[in-house]
Amino acid sequence: MIKEIEYKKRRDKLISKVSNNSVSVVFSAKHQTRSNDTEYPFRQDSNFYYLSGFKEDNSILLLIKKDKQTKTILFVNKKDKTQELWNGKRLGESVAKDRFLVDEVYSSDKFESILKEYLLKSKTLYFDFNLDYSKVKVLKRYAKQLSTHKNIALLINKMRLIKSKSEIRLIQKAINITKEAHHKAMNYSKIAKNEYELQAEIEYIFKSKGAYSDAYTSIVACGNSANTLHYIENNKLLQENKLILIDAGCEYDYYASDITRTIPVNAKFSSAQKELYNLVLGVNEKIIKMIKPKIKRSILQKEAVKLLTKGMIKLGILNGNFKKLIKKEKYKKYYPHGIGHWMGLDVHDMAPYTDSKAKEIPLQKGMILTIEPAIYIDENDEEVPEKYRGIGIRIEDDILVTKNGYKNLSKGIVKSIIDIEDKSFIS
Repeated sequence: MIKEIEYKKRRDKLISKVSNNSVSVVFSAKHQTRSNDTEYPFRQDSNFYYLSGFKEDNSILLLIKKDKQTKTILFVNKKDKTQELWNGKRLGESVAKDRFLVDEVYSSDKFESILKEYLLKSKTLYFDFNLDYSKVKVLKRYAKQLSTHKNIALLINKMRLIKSKSEIRLIQKAINITKEAHHKAMNYSKIAKNEYELQAEIEYIFKSKGAYSDAYTSIVACGNSANTLHYIENNKLLQENKLILIDAGCEYDYYASDITRTIPVNAKFSSAQKELYNLVLGVNEKIIKMIKPKIKRSILQKEAVKLLTKGMIKLGILNGNFKKLIKKEKYKKYYPHGIGHWMGLDVHDMAPYTDSKAKEIPLQKGMILTIEPAIYIDENDEEVPEKYRGIGIRIEDDILVTKNGYKNLSKGIVKSIIDIEDKSFIS
């Protein structure tokens, strides 16, 4: 759990970065309709949550900076017995004021009148440029009068690059739960008959351990289905002697995990599967060992491409001159995505990859990223040896950048062929 003082420090840091005589507005998420009068489960906007820790909808943060004096105002739903009867208890203004360490708290229906007051005295407005504020009448009317508009999301997302100790603990908790889920799937794969049975086992572990939400829709892809990168149907029969690619991670108290393992249906890898698997695993392990402060993701990507290309040439999947294959990007047919991405409040965290001058941001202590080399070979690809066709393999871990190197937060999730085949290694 993150203490309220940490959210306050984040707000203070953000206010220190905005211009003087400015107003910054950060909105909560809204309920989203699933169909007719039913809604998807509510999930707070990540940036709003990062700054507040407040989980209710119809809420707004207003950050004021005037003559170098600052003020933080939180707008929340009114206490309403009828609405609470149907949708659950609300904190209300008085409790929110005591808990969230802001200067002032008002009901959300007062937002426009109070915002208008500050807009008329300000020069710069900060808001999320992805937000459609056309329905916020006071913004639509008065925002145009301000001399400058700036994107508040860029500042917040940059702050989210470096994780605090409390954030790292929550991510580790999510990964620990995900570890149990993947190990359960490894044990159950020989018994299960369908992809959705494994998905059910995985998501049962998530919820039974207090992770009430998936970080993303689980992928359980047997055989050639693994060669569809965003395969989420999870409804096909498990086929004897095929591999199952499982990409599944839970979200714990808003923080994500993102893990992929590839396992055999019948608990044993074939010789061809072993050849491909060991290639991907070797790349996974070598790239992880390269992680340290100041190294760039592009360097990790280039090295992964080189290693995978050399391996595919050796196995007869790619043919030709190594340098020409790299230059012509022939590897992309079998490895079309990047080596990894930032992870945090979002499974694909919104933190930037380049700075304001479009230069790549090197790794720094406190960053968390995924490392996920892969090979995907479609069953109808006649350009590769037949024994490799229909195999898709991805191995993904979640890595923390430390002062002198890295910590593999998902190290406990087994991935060697020996460990996967010998279930006694799985706790």
